[in-house]
Amino acid sequence: MSEQRVALVTGANKGIGYEIAAGLGALGWKVAVGARNEERREAAVAKLRAADVDAFGVPLDVTDDASVAAAARLIEEAEGGLDVLVNNAGITGGGPQEPSTVDLAKVRAAVETNVFGVIRVTNAMLPMLRRSASPRIVNVSSSVGSLARQTTPGVDTGPIAVAYAPSKSFLNAVMIQYAKELSDTNILINAACPGFVATDLNGFRGVGTPVQGAATPIRLATLPDGGPSGRFFDNAGEVPW
Repeated sequence: MSEQRVALVTGANKGIGYEIAAGLGALGWKVAVGARNEERREAAVAKLRAADVDAFGVPLDVTDDASVAAAARLIEEAEGGLDVLVNNAGITGGGPQEPSTVDLAKVRAAVETNVFGVIRVTNAMLPMLRRSASPRIVNVSSSVGSLARQTTPGVDTGPIAVAYAPSKSFLNAVMIQYAKELSDTNILINAACPGFVATDLNGFRGVGTPVQGAATPIRLATLPDGGPSGRFFDNAGEVPW
């Protein structure tokens, strides 16, 4: 493995994921652009390379075991290892999501991508991350996954969303278990809320830009040794669980 650090960003062909890849690339990292759609993935790689980012495409469907295993092999063979994993790929599950009338398929889809997908990808990449000098894992979560915020009177956490919001709470809980298991290693794992960013995930209703949304994930991906682990942050600081 070369001295250049290597990061994999899932769902990196657009939006926040693309800007995370661009930001890490601007810092001199080699960036693996993980995405399902070949055309959009390669367009993102070409755009990054045009901006002098050392990027390459990785076919990756986080819901598919074979796809994730193949992605891990590709990175291992091409780069010899991995230093940072940013689990950015996610879906809302689609609306409406009132719990009394929701189509359970929407809940299953949200959990499959937002939770099981993260576990699947993380476990596939862990052997490489364990060999890195300063490995980092960042899970892109959301403040709507904060039970403290969801239950605080007067705090606006958006519309009722029994698929999306609980999937992010589930993701945060899973991250804590990883932090416990990895506490005797040099792997730092944290959750990042990008804020209400204008992306196709929310029909571009957000108020922040993808660049702003990428700031906290990039900061957590580049934490110094001895930094925090098992915690939840947004651009303003630590988020309550």
